[in-house]
Amino acid sequence: MTPIPAVMKAVRLLGHGGLDQLVYSDDVPTPEPGPGEVLIDVHACGMNNTDVWVREGAYGTETDPGSVSTWRRGRSTLTFPRIQGTDTVGEIVAVGQGVPAARIGQRVMVDFSIYNRPEGDDSLADIDYIGHGRDGGYAEYVAVPAENAYEITSGIGDAELATFCCAYLTAEQMLDRARLGAGERVLVTGASGGVGSAILQLARVRGAIPYAVSSAGKEDALRAIGAEDVVLRDAPDLVAEVERMVDGPVDVVADLVAGPMFNDLLRILRPEGRYTTAGAIGGPVVDLDLRTLYLKQLELHGSSQGTRTAFRRLVRYIENGDIRPLLDRTFRLSDFHEAQRTFMSKTYVGKLVVVPDRHWSTVGAPHAAS
Repeated sequence: MTPIPAVMKAVRLLGHGGLDQLVYSDDVPTPEPGPGEVLIDVHACGMNNTDVWVREGAYGTETDPGSVSTWRRGRSTLTFPRIQGTDTVGEIVAVGQGVPAARIGQRVMVDFSIYNRPEGDDSLADIDYIGHGRDGGYAEYVAVPAENAYEITSGIGDAELATFCCAYLTAEQMLDRARLGAGERVLVTGASGGVGSAILQLARVRGAIPYAVSSAGKEDALRAIGAEDVVLRDAPDLVAEVERMVDGPVDVVADLVAGPMFNDLLRILRPEGRYTTAGAIGGPVVDLDLRTLYLKQLELHGSSQGTRTAFRRLVRYIENGDIRPLLDRTFRLSDFHEAQRTFMSKTYVGKLVVVPDRHWSTVGAPHAAS
């Protein structure tokens, strides 16, 4: 086995702001696994909206939506510099005290959640995540709790495996909160993104019927991954278009966009329908007519990340081949600014993945843009 170097290459977030706050360095101390931890040689790490919003400090506060604030409002665990990156895939190369040495050599996918609750307690009230409360996977090495590193035996490649963690766990938890069941119809906004495209697949796993809201040019790709049909988000009358498209009532709206379409989404829901959200890329501050909410007996669910139970279910789906990776392309870790600019453009379907340069030829190059 290659010796573990004293320093490594990593992208560090130095503070809130623009891309200039993300600095690629080649002299970052390599972490050492503490008691109960493992050290992972990172092969790939997926990108997520949370990375961007944390960098921008775009989460606001309950009293000032426009203020600079990070993901854990009023109780932040973010310190600078911080290595972001949640969707880590790699190989265990060292273990800390109390972890069996037999784990060295395992290929693993990281459950990025820091639960701050004991095993068996599925409350997410105190949740944090790797890449925020502690350093994440935009680096050559990362140390994580051993219980968060799940061995994966599937034949899916490392870059493709790095598309699942955050997006699919978030999607599965949204559907859990909304209790989506077989035969029900779910309308998914932001359907071409990582979480949205995951919801399309995970809804099908449950036997539900997903419909997508997205931009023009992505319709065929969304149908190919499970959408029953697609409505364009800039339709002149979204409510009428969905009514025309969907064969029956909409039981659940899984919303990742919000903004100006929020009230229309509540109108689209059937009486006693359920609305679930884990994002608001179209605008987090919305107009809500409470009469729509109470006269239709609606349920509104906020959701973020997911439980240990949901993550283990996700691992089972992967190993059984129930879901498939949606990898758009890969980027070198040293080209991180380009990767995040592309991510923010939202001109693709699925996920973007960053690969440490030393693994580029085997892990990244086969999936790079031509």
